[in-house]
Amino acid sequence: MYESSVVQYFTEKALEQGIEQGIEQGIEQGIERGGRERAVEDLLDVLEIRFALAASDPLAARLGAIDDVQSLKQLFRAAIQVPSLEAFRHLLDKAE
Repeated sequence: MYESSVVQYFTEKALEQGIEQGIEQGIEQGIERGGRERAVEDLLDVLEIRFALAASDPLAARLGAIDDVQSLKQLFRAAIQVPSLEAFRHLLDKAE
C-alpha cells in the first residue's frame, strides 16, 4: 500500500508539471503569434498609408505568410523608407 501511494504521488506531480509546462508553452506561443500578427498588421498599415496597398493585393497574402517576426520588423523598416511599392516588392523578392 505504501508503494502505491508513493507511485501515485510522483505520478500526480509529473502530471502537474506536464500541465504547467503545456500551459507555459501555450502562453508563449500565443504571445509569439500575437506579436507576429501585430507585425504583419503594422507592415500592411504602412504600405496602405504610403502606397494605397489594397488588402486584396497578393502582396498582403505574401506578407501574412511570413512567420519570422524579425523578418517582418526588417520589412516594416524598409516599408517606411522605400521610395515606391515596386521597390518594396523587389526587396521582398530578394528576401525570399
